[in-house]
Amino acid sequence: MLLVATMVAITLSCCERDSTVTGGAGGGSITPAGYVDLGLPSGTTWKAANEVNPNDENDFYTYGEAVAAFGNQLPTQAQFDELLSLCTYTWDADRKGANFTSTVNGKSIFLPAAGYRNYHGGVNDVGSYGGYWSSTHRGEDIACYLYFSGGDVNTFTPASRSSGHSVRLVQN
Repeated sequence: MLLVATMVAITLSCCERDSTVTGGAGGGSITPAGYVDLGLPSGTTWKAANEVNPNDENDFYTYGEAVAAFGNQLPTQAQFDELLSLCTYTWDADRKGANFTSTVNGKSIFLPAAGYRNYHGGVNDVGSYGGYWSSTHRGEDIACYLYFSGGDVNTFTPASRSSGHSVRLVQN
């Protein structure tokens, strides 16, 4: 019995280190470690950092690589739209990227302007442009992604699936 109680205590303490509980008494939800709860109505939490691609020196993924590696953890077009509608977007010239700050709870995520790899293989616009794949596609060769540069931000931007963009994961 003592062994079972000790194992339960160890398991609970590990969970506490790996996640945070949000919400009020009795209605809290667990935010996974490394994710930020922006208080969005969908319950979507956003990872705090971009995914690293060990096969690309700039950490870009083609659409196919991103879908194969992360599946339903890629944000949908609707999740990006929710992010834009319930967060303020500000360009951070010092850090070279975009802050998305929740109007619901004041928490934020930072997306670096990592540039992109065009379908010919060249890297463009590092430090001035950010492109992040969504799981939403438009036909065989086109997929949608979040685009931002300075004061401009858009989620309905189509791109060739063979181009390379950054990846930021979500969880529901």
